[in-house]
Amino acid sequence: MARARLPFRLGGDVSFRVFTGSFALLLIAIVGAIGFELWRNSQLSIYKFGFGFWVTRIWDPVSGDFGALPFIWGTLYSAILALLLSTPVALGIAIFLSEMAPGWARQPLVFLTELLAAIPSIVYGVWAAFVLAPWVRALQVHMPSALKATPFFSGPPLGYGMLSAALILSVMVIPYSASVAREVLKAVPLAQREAAYALGATRWEAIRAALFFARTGIVGAVMLGFGRALGETMAVTMVIGNSPKISWSLNAPQYTMAAVIANEFTEAADDLYLNALVEIGLVLFAITLIINVCSRLLILSMTRSRRPKAVVAVPVLPEPEAA
Repeated sequence: MARARLPFRLGGDVSFRVFTGSFALLLIAIVGAIGFELWRNSQLSIYKFGFGFWVTRIWDPVSGDFGALPFIWGTLYSAILALLLSTPVALGIAIFLSEMAPGWARQPLVFLTELLAAIPSIVYGVWAAFVLAPWVRALQVHMPSALKATPFFSGPPLGYGMLSAALILSVMVIPYSASVAREVLKAVPLAQREAAYALGATRWEAIRAALFFARTGIVGAVMLGFGRALGETMAVTMVIGNSPKISWSLNAPQYTMAAVIANEFTEAADDLYLNALVEIGLVLFAITLIINVCSRLLILSMTRSRRPKAVVAVPVLPEPEAA
């Protein structure tokens, strides 16, 4: 009787594992090398300012005082606002394309969504500077006085500020989150929807069941968009106003970490100034890693909650016969 031939020999299987594993290790090495180079080239700033660099509001290259807190604030504030604005729209697009769009319109809409994700950020920035910022200024001018009295809308109507940056970031984030969420919803087994319909659910209730089944992937899509918003540079630089101040006002010009590096890196006149800018890149790198780790922990906890719990069968003893 002929012996069954294995698809891989033992040596070939080990070589294949080592070959593919080397690419995974290469990614880890690249991330580690980036972090090491950022740390090595920011030693002057780290030794002089220490942890105070993270919590200091002063950014004065002339006197040699540097603090990253205004840029950390601007980066997180704009990214969170963009996330709040883009997530409902992205989920609505994903639900419509995967569940409700007619066949003749689905593929063109999918193509347009993916095309928006491929547009360079500088194009978004030009559009925001010449179209979005004037619209925002007109909105700020005609805003009711009651809103202008609140801390979120105080200040002169400049058009260039946090609101314009958050809006353009949300426009840029929507295609990424919508595309990934649509693919996640497409991967939901058809049996989930059929089971909901069999139990008498409406179409909306069946879609809710599919969303609940795909919630882990949807959270991943949202966090992908959040990471995109954190690192965006040119589009935000052109409309945020570039002022190193901390303010709750959406009308106030502010600054982000990526924007200050892009604007001032070529103007660094001394080593301390240059090291401070590199340390801002290190801070952005660390914040990005922290947010990604937190998102992975969140997804892991949601994945564990979906696993069915083991059911222990308890034997039922027969009732004693009546005397």
